[in-house]
Amino acid sequence: MKKLLIILIIFTGFVLQAQTATSWKIDKPHTAVIFDVGHFFSTVNGKFTDFEGDFNFDPKNLNESKLQFTIPVKSIETQNRKRNQHLLSDEFFEAKTYPEIQFSSNKIRKESENNFIAEGTLRIKNVSKKVEIPFELKGIMNHPMQKNTTLMGLEFHKDLSRSDFNVGVGDWASDAVIGDKVAVTIYMELTKPKE
Repeated sequence: MKKLLIILIIFTGFVLQAQTATSWKIDKPHTAVIFDVGHFFSTVNGKFTDFEGDFNFDPKNLNESKLQFTIPVKSIETQNRKRNQHLLSDEFFEAKTYPEIQFSSNKIRKESENNFIAEGTLRIKNVSKKVEIPFELKGIMNHPMQKNTTLMGLEFHKDLSRSDFNVGVGDWASDAVIGDKVAVTIYMELTKPKE
């Protein structure tokens, strides 16, 4: 009976440990969500200045790791007020009807030493698509500026087709003026209390 009890305790502890992936908090001042899109022969750069996320990530426990990221569309910034308002209009993001861009992973797999793929669903406007988003683990270290805090750096890169999500309709559906490919990069720092 004692042996059975010991086995049950060990098994329960193993299950609880397997279900736990490290929870991280986004360090917003040191995170950037930027994008590049072609315009005739030039490139327009933009960013989103607001975002939220739930990041449970442990490179040694990918089965229980999960990423969720939300971007309020109204936080778009292209250094041109008129263009910002146009992008929020019904011709592009329809921000009043669809105020958020959302990504939620259902699987994370390892590609190489510090490179991973987040498989999941990306929702922009009323379109949801299965996507794979590559990201690199830049490092994990004790935070030199915050006591009892661990710091992690992640870097995401993904090329998206705006037409896949109906961003740019009517006269703007063509890629003659604005390119169809949008290169998205997220430089991210996250923190957690030191264990």
